Amino acid sequence: MNKARIAAAQLPAGRPVRLLFAGAAVLLALACVPQASHGQGIVRGAQEGSYQGNRIAGPVGGAVGGVVGAGVGGAVGAVDGILGIPYHGRRHCRGYYDGYHHFRCYR
Repeated sequence: MNKARIAAAQLPAGRPVRLLFAGAAVLLALACVPQASHGQGIVRGAQEGSYQGNRIAGPVGGAVGGVVGAGVGGAVGAVDGILGIPYHGRRHCRGYYDGYHHFRCYR
């Protein structure tokens, strides 16, 4: 009866092992990148910039405010997306916090 010899697979020593671990680290880093749906700062920044610019300086201010708002909103949205900071909106009224730590509007 012939006995079959099975050789154990060995990892190559030296440089290829480092490349294997580097490739695994790159794939892990790419898996952790936020999705494109988190980068909504550009659209919101352009909308708010054009609204405020149009309100303050007319149509020319609206055009300039839209461009500047898109740039700044994109930068802020990218940083918030990378850090995972959620956007909860702003309060559109002036007010105060009562004794129970609830925000109350003056209106």
